[in-house]
Amino acid sequence: MNFILFDEIDIWKNFLPLTFTKPISELRVGILTIKQKWDISLKTNCSYLSHSYLKKKYPVLINIENIFINSKYCPNSIIVELINKLKPNQCICSDKKIIAFYGNINDFKLLNNFQKIEFSGSMFELSNVWDIYQKNAEALINDFKIITKNKISIPLSESVRVIGDKNLVFLEEGAKAEACIFNTSDGPIYLGINSEVMEGSAIRGPFALCDNSILKLNTKIYGATTIGPHCKIGGEINNSVVFGFSNKAHDGFLGNSVIGEWCNLGADTNTSNLKNNYSHVKLYNYLQKKSIDTGLQFCGLIMGDYSKSGINTMFNTGSIVGVGSNIFGGGFPPSYIPNFSWGGSNGIELYRLDKLIETTEKVFERRGMSFNEIDKELLNSVLIYVE
Repeated sequence: MNFILFDEIDIWKNFLPLTFTKPISELRVGILTIKQKWDISLKTNCSYLSHSYLKKKYPVLINIENIFINSKYCPNSIIVELINKLKPNQCICSDKKIIAFYGNINDFKLLNNFQKIEFSGSMFELSNVWDIYQKNAEALINDFKIITKNKISIPLSESVRVIGDKNLVFLEEGAKAEACIFNTSDGPIYLGINSEVMEGSAIRGPFALCDNSILKLNTKIYGATTIGPHCKIGGEINNSVVFGFSNKAHDGFLGNSVIGEWCNLGADTNTSNLKNNYSHVKLYNYLQKKSIDTGLQFCGLIMGDYSKSGINTMFNTGSIVGVGSNIFGGGFPPSYIPNFSWGGSNGIELYRLDKLIETTEKVFERRGMSFNEIDKELLNSVLIYVE
């Protein structure tokens, strides 16, 4: 069977600026991306159906028989069983929302005529960008169980102090940790392949350090926090998700935030995650084209791919930084910073795409990778995207 993860465009917009450069199913929550969760659960390799300009990098594979799955949902054993039993012209619904259907790409407008299978159970669902950190604890604990099932952790160094259950610390092959403190009282701690926790670091679970990532000396982590693959992290982090290939290598606080791929937070970059009057945080929403009430007391920074901050940058509570931006200077920059911005509190101008690509190519070269033409074309599509 051919499985396709589809994006509802309005929901896709709720995850901007993170989804300017990727489908919803490429978002990381817990240890795995949404796509990785479905691939493991269905024992397959799902393709994507998202915004049209993304299809070159994230193509859709259409067969004669297809099952389409709404990408804002994450799998569980019950829904996977139902999906595997689907027959042509059947769909699984929950409170009038489509979870999955068996059909073809032209059937989206015909779903009212499909035989409906009502699902009344609970599902892990993402609807807004802040759900990524808000629901990260639940996702991380679930992913930990899946990833470590029937596997044995490599031995933990005697120099590591574990508070809580040692069985909730899992090290993949090549992972290293020395002279640090792990606290599993609130959830597990997972170290991916060839990851490293340097001396003096203190970590409270649930926490995931994905493949080839590093926590630098004396890093302080409060769960639920996920550091994606190939990251260098230092300072203090609380309940945040960093997608991958991004750095926050020095001191500074990051709280209740989501950082995209290929980002860099300069030394002593700090985020405010709580307003002085303790009121709800407002966050810019691309679908409504205005700041909306999140209903949350804690909300820090949402940063799109390829963006950077200079040293001593200070982000207000509930800040949005778009794709390919370079933020620097004294004072607080605006809470909403559009794509391809250059500047800060003293004013913002357009960050020329050719200059961004020139810098990005150097960043990729440092990691032994190539910034290819598909990625360049994707950035150009983001530049000309009209909301």
